[in-house]
Amino acid sequence: MNVIAVNGSPRKEGNTYHALMGVGKQLQANGINFEILQIGNQAIRGCMACGTCAKNRDEQCSIKSDSVNESIQLMKQADGLIIASPVYFAGIAGTLKSFLDRAFYVSGCNGNLFRQKVAAAVVAVRRTGGSSTFDSLNHYLTYSEMILATSNYWNITHGRAPGEALQDAEGVQIMEVLGRNMAWLLKMREQTKASLPGPEAVGKVYTSFVR
Repeated sequence: MNVIAVNGSPRKEGNTYHALMGVGKQLQANGINFEILQIGNQAIRGCMACGTCAKNRDEQCSIKSDSVNESIQLMKQADGLIIASPVYFAGIAGTLKSFLDRAFYVSGCNGNLFRQKVAAAVVAVRRTGGSSTFDSLNHYLTYSEMILATSNYWNITHGRAPGEALQDAEGVQIMEVLGRNMAWLLKMREQTKASLPGPEAVGKVYTSFVR
């Protein structure tokens, strides 16, 4: 089994990375492959609302100048997914927001590529805004009918300078518990694939409130 973690921090080994590694080490200890996609330091533009991915249904965004399309395929093939962000103005870091908007829209327009994968959101914050960012990240996962792994508190760790999050004892434990719970869900899902198939996908009903 394989878990892909999307690191939305521009710092390759900042506190978001350390939080992800806390989860990843537990996954690896349970025999699950763990890979981090470093997204936050890339030049990724936002969705243009062109509708090409919905029209072509080729699992591709029309913007070909960055790593989004390659990442979508890696995420599609994975058994589990973690999306992680530092907190910028009490929200998701801009580059990651652009990445998630495009990747998850392509997924939704192509039969929901991430449906029923085990997933989690992780946040690194200096002081405040962690809960609102965590909530925003979870919007992508819940919209996509993913199976959420949880911990013994919100998946948030605190620190300012790179590595300071390792001094947050509660945050360190949160990530370790999340990793163990995620590994359990992945194994349970794998073992019940044949005996207990998931519910069939249904066509999305769209309702407009404009009359």
